[in-house]
Amino acid sequence: MRHLKAGRKLGRTSAHRKALFRNLVTALIRQERIQTTLAKAKELRGKVEKTITLGKKGTLHARRNALKLVASKDSLKKIFGPLAERYATRPGGYTRVIKLGHRLGDDAPMAFIELVDRESESTIKQPVKSKNKTEGASDKKVESKSTPVKDKKPPMQKNTDKKNSDVGKNIEKTAKKKTVRKKP
Repeated sequence: MRHLKAGRKLGRTSAHRKALFRNLVTALIRQERIQTTLAKAKELRGKVEKTITLGKKGTLHARRNALKLVASKDSLKKIFGPLAERYATRPGGYTRVIKLGHRLGDDAPMAFIELVDRESESTIKQPVKSKNKTEGASDKKVESKSTPVKDKKPPMQKNTDKKNSDVGKNIEKTAKKKTVRKKP
């Protein structure tokens, strides 16, 4: 019986599990939204929330404890900087788990885990589209004309030399022998 045994083992050793969650916490802090399995997302939720709470404290002891769960110093700076300011008045619940469905390969339930109140995707990085479609089409035509012809290789020519053509035939024969297999 597993009375009072908290946490999922996820089929890993304790060292592997610790490294896995350290990488997942760092990725979630850096990107603010990651896709993983549902079980990993549910386990990750508590670890990220404790780390952000440490960031809100802002002490040296909290920073050292947070460094145990964060793999990069850039992510640590983000925890104690922008994330601590963003969640200063929030008493908890910094993450959200969104179920996605099942993975095609092994039918594992997948989920997004993301930080609540994150910057919207429209403000992060959107490509600038031209208003006039004809301008974009004319730019493409100009680019295709300016490509140099020297980059293209000449087509392969058949070798008419008798000695070299026999070698090619022998290679083809051995390739055919290897690919044909009879079932017992």
